[in-house]
Amino acid sequence: MNSRDDIVVVAGPASGQPRYAHRLRRLAVTGFVATLAATVATTLAAALARAVGVDFEVPDGGETIPLAGIAVLTCFFAVVGIVIAAVLLRWSARPVGRFGWIAVSLTAISMAPPLLSGANFGTTTALVGLHLVPAAVMIPTLAWSREPGWR
Repeated sequence: MNSRDDIVVVAGPASGQPRYAHRLRRLAVTGFVATLAATVATTLAAALARAVGVDFEVPDGGETIPLAGIAVLTCFFAVVGIVIAAVLLRWSARPVGRFGWIAVSLTAISMAPPLLSGANFGTTTALVGLHLVPAAVMIPTLAWSREPGWR
């Protein structure tokens, strides 16, 4: 028996790379669609709040938060969530559990500025709700993706 015939091929980093790339691509596409949905839902909720009389006025400068600003910030922080999910997909043994804890914790922390801003009750309530809308779209979509290996 020749020792060259007894070589067993073991999958190394090169063979695992395409699978990770496929999962990452799928996460990015799912995240992009969820970001669009979260941005639209949040902007519509803000427009509805404004239509019923919420002024979105910040007491410090007396400035009003524009709908475009709400949309841009929603989109930006949704992309931050996708990046966190991608990092956990690559380097965590339990990406879903860790993503859930991180996302819920960051959502809870994001409630502090509206609650501490000193804005009127309607504005504060609307801003807290506008933090929950994109979280309700993004967190389940990214955490419970049906992609094998993400769980």
